[in-house]
Amino acid sequence: MFVSIYFHDALTYSFLISGSIIGVIGFSMTYFTKDSRKHISKREGYIVVFVGWLFLILSGCIPYFSAYFFLPSEDLVNNDFNFVNIFYETVSGYTATGTSIFDDPQNLPKSILFWRSTTNWIGGMGIIVLTIAILPFLGIGGRQLFMAEAPGIYTDKIHPRITETAKNLWMLYMGLTLIFSILLYFSGMNLFDATNHSMSAISTGGFSTKNNGLAFWGNNISVQYLLIILMFIGGTNFTLIYLLIKGHFKKIWQNEEFRWYVWLISLITSIIFIALFFFVLPSRYDNMVNFATIEEAFRIALFHVISIISTTAFYLEDYSSWLSVTTLVFFSLFFIGGSAGSTSGGITVIRHVLLLKNCFAEFKRILHPNGVIPVRYNGKAIPQSIVFHVMAFFVMYMFIWIASSVTFGLLNYGADMSISHILSSLTITASTLGNVGSGFGEFGPGSSFNSLTVGAKFLCCFLMVLGRLELFTILILFTPYFWKNN
Repeated sequence: MFVSIYFHDALTYSFLISGSIIGVIGFSMTYFTKDSRKHISKREGYIVVFVGWLFLILSGCIPYFSAYFFLPSEDLVNNDFNFVNIFYETVSGYTATGTSIFDDPQNLPKSILFWRSTTNWIGGMGIIVLTIAILPFLGIGGRQLFMAEAPGIYTDKIHPRITETAKNLWMLYMGLTLIFSILLYFSGMNLFDATNHSMSAISTGGFSTKNNGLAFWGNNISVQYLLIILMFIGGTNFTLIYLLIKGHFKKIWQNEEFRWYVWLISLITSIIFIALFFFVLPSRYDNMVNFATIEEAFRIALFHVISIISTTAFYLEDYSSWLSVTTLVFFSLFFIGGSAGSTSGGITVIRHVLLLKNCFAEFKRILHPNGVIPVRYNGKAIPQSIVFHVMAFFVMYMFIWIASSVTFGLLNYGADMSISHILSSLTITASTLGNVGSGFGEFGPGSSFNSLTVGAKFLCCFLMVLGRLELFTILILFTPYFWKNN
């Protein structure tokens, strides 16, 4: 609302109405549960997370709906405001996926653009983690909610109390957002764009205020390197960032997932750098042997690798138009994701590490059938139950991707699909399930998803929420075991 007042964009009353509706509902819920001292079980925690996210998304739609009555007609036509599109945009924002349904977002009012970035920012850290910091005020414990929101593998703790952990994470999150907003401002962005892109980058969401994304600022090297750093931080376990601020430098590099994360980025960046320097950039410049071109190839490669592996999906140019091999490499990154305990989506690096370690351990078990050969992570033996969980997650993830690709193709293209339609279906479902944000081809970087059919849009919404809550949090609700008393 204050952004609307500052920019005089005629949506002040729209956000006042939206805030009043949500505020009344929120305070009413607080009032009627103020005397509650009920302990939330793990089963109830999953239900609260699912219902909480559902109501979060519906409440996030209200500002868009209210803006419908205040926006000029040309903005409504250009960006096609309707329930399905508004629902999709809100889901994409809160799940930090970043795919947009709007064809012309640059001409939207500043307050709507800020609201889009805010949904990225809130969803990046996880709305339930924020709620955990407030739940003691309601008299309800929050540890079960935290486990349901982020059922990954965490081996480090910031603080033994989950409430303190949530507060520390959010203070760190807000501090990084503020610092990089200021740095981006002094690097050439105006304060509004700097703040929006800082929120989108730290949350690995990917919403931009411009139709052509960061290409709007041309070859602004300082902006690009700042976003590289911020996207890298967003894809890193926030516990490690907290340890870095506390000065525990050795613990950071001792973390095995972080080392894999860094080495993987380095390896893929080297591959993309070679492709750019020797095959892509020569078509743009006559003289290739100079430091500026080497730096440009390195920067462009590093930017897009970190952008995709962190599931931010910011872009400097259409990387899908480079080479077939680079497209294949980038597509493989859709299935990796960032670190556990980060704001990024995807399968996460730690799961891939444990899967690989278990494969090599299986070779040893075949040769030594009577031996006890555990999978080790950070020098400690991992319980077999966690290994089984990771294996089940990976199988379920790939099965859902294949099944949803077929379903998406039928919903969006019909039974008579071309090869390009099949490839689009495979990339879009992988992108939405991994909360990456962009696909290839007709739905490549910067493309609007408005042309999708209604059924395809709702399928993408389901995949985005499913990926954001890491599959089991949602799927377990559809099993008969969950609803049995014992």
